[in-house]
Amino acid sequence: AAHDRFDCLIGFGLSRTDKLNQQLEREEERAIRLGDADFDRDVRAQQLFGFEQLPYDDSGRFVMPEHLRDLGKVGDGLYFQGAGDFFFVWNPAELARMDPAWKGAQAACAKLIAATSKGAA
Repeated sequence: AAHDRFDCLIGFGLSRTDKLNQQLEREEERAIRLGDADFDRDVRAQQLFGFEQLPYDDSGRFVMPEHLRDLGKVGDGLYFQGAGDFFFVWNPAELARMDPAWKGAQAACAKLIAATSKGAA
């Protein structure tokens, strides 16, 4: 699924879907409590539940549909960054454009790219 704030995708195991309704309820309750008139339950629900199940082959590979490639600005490479219950799927160039809060992921991604480039040389 596309991340709701960043130019990347997120992935997760199907066990996380059970928690999405609870998350939606918490976010709506918080919006009501804070008087957040901009919160739209329908929009948030489609953000949370607008994911697609991708099958893996026996070697653990999957084929990413073109619309997800477009949403995630996927180019020639991907960087997967764990984040607890889910993981980010980044185009390395998009990750590099993020602010300094992402410096750990940026450094790990840059190191992986350098190692891959060195091995290809």
